[in-house]
Order: sequence, then C-alpha cells, then structure tokens
Amino acid sequence: MAEVLLPRKIEIANDPSKFGSPHLLHVLAVDDSHVDRKFIERLLRVSSCKVTVVDSATRALQYLGLDVDEKTVGLEDLKVNLIMTDYSMPGMTGYELLKKIKESSAFKDIPVVVMSSENILPRIDRCLEEGAEDFLLKPVKLSDVRRLRDSLIKVENLSSTKSIKKRELETENVYSLDSSVHSQLKRPKI
Repeated sequence: MAEVLLPRKIEIANDPSKFGSPHLLHVLAVDDSHVDRKFIERLLRVSSCKVTVVDSATRALQYLGLDVDEKTVGLEDLKVNLIMTDYSMPGMTGYELLKKIKESSAFKDIPVVVMSSENILPRIDRCLEEGAEDFLLKPVKLSDVRRLRDSLIKVENLSSTKSIKKRELETENVYSLDSSVHSQLKRPKI
C-alpha cells in the first residue's frame, strides 16, 4: 500500500542557505495600520526577507538614527536593504520620510518603496521624482514583494561582484608593484 505524504511547513526565512546568500535582505516596513503591518511583514517573511516593522515615519527615523545628528550615530552595524513605507500616515507622510532618507548621507542609496491604497497619479509621480524605487498599490501582492526582492538580490550580487573584482585588481597591482620593486632591490652578483 502506498504511503501518503502530508505537506510540511518549511521555514525558509530562518535558513539563509536556502536563500542562496550568506545573509537575508533586511526590509524596514513602515505603516500606521496594524493589519497592514502584519500583512506586509508576512509577505516579506514568506519571501525570505528579514523584517523590522515600525508604526510611524518618526519611529522609522529613530530606528535609522536619523532623528538625531547623523554624525553622532554609529550606523556601521545597521544594514537595511530596502525601506517600504505607507504614504498616508499621521504626523509624517511616507513622502516626507522618503525625502528625509534621500537627504541622508548614510541612507540615500537605500531603495525606498512607497505603498498606498489610493491611486493618485500626481502623488505617485512626486514620490518617483523624489527618488522612490517603486510605488505599490495596496493590497501589496506576493508577486510585488518577490519582484522587489529579486531586483535587490541582482543589485546586491552586482555590487558584490564589482567589489570583489576591485579587490582582485588592487591585489594584482600590489603584487606587480611588489615584484618590480623587489627586482630593483636585488643586488648584482659580484
């Protein structure tokens, strides 16, 4: 008689080897709605991302260390690969958060995706012109998150490949310089 196999739940997000990278992409998700935060967090975790969620733009700035003078904050250990923020939030909008991030010397290169349930073209254009990587309409779909993750992985891999090649060239130059200096230092045989 054939054995019936039941489906097993596999925790992909906790096993970086299944991600194909020694580290997970870290996403900072910002939304004032508890339900939306939980939903986006779940989508990101299913897509093998490390997720930090906060409930306001102010909390996001605090997490990033941008609520104080940038020069005094130690940001070396804080590695965020993507920031996803809701547009409509009390206190500070996602657009204002986007502007502050893009004005920051430490975080200006981190992609920011703005999300909204309102399809208002001038708002979308303004966010994209300010430097948003993308503008997603809510409810965000798993395919949106996976597309973002895949494009980030490509960028990370390209960046990593470039830095490896740069180090190889630097090492090659040092060795070639070392051998030419070494040959000049050889004493002639008498």
